[in-house]
Amino acid sequence: MKRRQFIKSTLFSTGALSLVSFPYRLYAGLEKKYPHDRVKLGNSGIEVSRMAMGTGTNGGGKSSNQTRKLGIKGLADLLHAAYDEGVTFWDSADQYGSHPHLNEALKSVPREKVVILSKTRAATPDDMKADLDRFRKEIGTDYIDIILLHDQRSADWPVNKKGVMEVLSEARENGIVRMVGVSCHSLDALEAAADEPWVELDLARWNPAGAHMDADVSVVEKVLKRMKANGKTVMGMKVIGQGDLANKIDECLQFQLGSEFIDCFTIGCESFDQFKDLQKRIPEASVRA
Repeated sequence: MKRRQFIKSTLFSTGALSLVSFPYRLYAGLEKKYPHDRVKLGNSGIEVSRMAMGTGTNGGGKSSNQTRKLGIKGLADLLHAAYDEGVTFWDSADQYGSHPHLNEALKSVPREKVVILSKTRAATPDDMKADLDRFRKEIGTDYIDIILLHDQRSADWPVNKKGVMEVLSEARENGIVRMVGVSCHSLDALEAAADEPWVELDLARWNPAGAHMDADVSVVEKVLKRMKANGKTVMGMKVIGQGDLANKIDECLQFQLGSEFIDCFTIGCESFDQFKDLQKRIPEASVRA
């Protein structure tokens, strides 16, 4: 084991990093990273910006901070503004109620220039077929780049969702979907995702304090490294602990950027000022020693 990785693992022995004395040098890169950096997702042929524009902070029940505060036009304008800055990855979900907001943004942004991710809670094959038709109509697109099974919690989700997964696999073959995966909200579900061949992308909760995560940082790190070794794309979420770590943004960003198994990540901005602040912080955090 390399010395830097050994030290990181030792620091995780308590389950989370101290954000009071964050070990910046252990997560410092040699070159600056930016929100607009281009990242290839495995062998999918999909290329995204390093940062995705999240639309579901405190999302659920068909709404989120973004949809409630900004409305359709406001969120569409924010997505367009980020697109103009090279951030071309949009993270949505049926549960956030943000599909119409993406639809509005696509009226002024070329569809082929952005990557759209959405999530489904479909429980049956018929549910999944209906969701695919409805999602595309709501967003105003013939295809969705990435579809995830949303909020899986049980270890046997690959068995329970087999029929849904088969529908998505067929949709991928037919060009309706380009990539499939899962978001997990328990350690058991995450462990299953790491070893499930069907999963191409996992949306994983990852931050240095272990806030709103599936287990202690040291435990989750081992699972995500195994997931990455199994050829899957790992996308970080809860980067700032669902807002709980807002007073430690720089540390959270550096932790995300310095975790070599994280391919890209999503952050839910609620204003253009927040987006511009992240644009400034991310390159500085990537090399801070």
